[in-house]
Amino acid sequence: MAAGRMEWKKLLSHQRLGKTASGELIPGRSPFQQDYDRIIFCSAFRRLQDKTQVFPLAESDYVRTRLTHSLEASCIGRSLGTQAGVHICAKHDVGEIEPSDIGAIVAAAALAHDIGNPPLGHSGEDAIREWFRQSPVTRELKEVFTPGQRSDIERYEGNAQGFRVLARLQMPDNDGGMQLTCATLGAFIKYPVESTVKKRPGSFSKKFNFFQADKALFETVADSTGLLNLSDSSVIRARHPLAFLVEAADDICYTIVDFEDGHSLGIIPYAELEDAFMSVIGDDYCRRKVAELRENQRKVEFLRAMALNTMVRQLSDCFVAHEDAILSGELTRSLTDLIPAAAALAAIKDRSADDVYNYRRAIEIEIAGYELTAGLLDVFVKSVNDCAANGGDASGHSKKICRLLPDKFFRPDDPQWRRDPYIRLLNVLDFICGMTDSYAVSLFKKIKGISLPGQ
Repeated sequence: MAAGRMEWKKLLSHQRLGKTASGELIPGRSPFQQDYDRIIFCSAFRRLQDKTQVFPLAESDYVRTRLTHSLEASCIGRSLGTQAGVHICAKHDVGEIEPSDIGAIVAAAALAHDIGNPPLGHSGEDAIREWFRQSPVTRELKEVFTPGQRSDIERYEGNAQGFRVLARLQMPDNDGGMQLTCATLGAFIKYPVESTVKKRPGSFSKKFNFFQADKALFETVADSTGLLNLSDSSVIRARHPLAFLVEAADDICYTIVDFEDGHSLGIIPYAELEDAFMSVIGDDYCRRKVAELRENQRKVEFLRAMALNTMVRQLSDCFVAHEDAILSGELTRSLTDLIPAAAALAAIKDRSADDVYNYRRAIEIEIAGYELTAGLLDVFVKSVNDCAANGGDASGHSKKICRLLPDKFFRPDDPQWRRDPYIRLLNVLDFICGMTDSYAVSLFKKIKGISLPGQ
């Protein structure tokens, strides 16, 4: 296991994944700003407009989708990164890098942090894991998969799918996919560990950020940015320091904003929301200001803004205070656990877990999502394996099902695709996880004969 300390100049590498030479730093439009633009204009990001944040297929147009959540997290990330960047640029030799560049890295990574999530929220990830454990279709797959491949699917992660989207699936003709900078990809990777690792640093929880098929791409990013090796036997790297800020931006956005959405749907009373947000803010001036506002909606918006502002300030200070531990790979807790508002945040999360995330309509649709995901996987995986094994002698049903797959996911002329069931399964997952909520429901109904095209 390598000891040492990561260096900011290398961590902020503008080397693009898949390219051999670094591009120039152009005044007024840095490579990291270009990363942000590439992400926001890509098709995978646009599809987040119809992917669940908390409330699947919500009837209200007020509650957040993955798209609005990602944009909000990106805004918070830009503030966190820029404030941390003032300290980093003043203390360290980072060449031509400016605080706004560091803000752009965190903003771009936060913008993409949910880009690999399957339809119908986190229950989609659970449904894939459950399907792999229980479906008769997967029995033969488990026997031929390597331990790493089997672990990838048994513990399936939208985070790993997100890295795959950025580094391979979007712009698939390029080495490195979208060819984002290694700094942005490093900040995106919150869990720099492979799926097989059981014992890991505390902040890495049980998650992972790359599949076995994409391990070489991950290691290129890790080497380019100088992420410390934390193991001699498995792939465990220290987190990129800016990944702590991306995680914090996501954490405070979903904690505060999901609670606000819970109020909008009548789950959380206004008085409770005010008390919860004021416990984060801890400022008597804000309580007096809230009392001057007439409408509850205006009060909620003001309180949310002040709560987020308070936490951005606390998190920026916390990052600076723990910089040495972060650079040496020793910090194993999230920044949100270390700020003065940590207890207030935890109380909001507990309340949301009890009633917001267990809102009856959300649960009903998530349960249906299990059946939907398993149904799509059974049909498509069985069909592609039939076509791979039997070619022209595959069943007529399998051939027709496979015609629904885009060419990049159904490649019968590719020898590797034909002989490797792991790659075929990943391709089916690429297809399904790229679906919006509405399209997944529509396609499932048509395949199962519940509805016909045009109905």
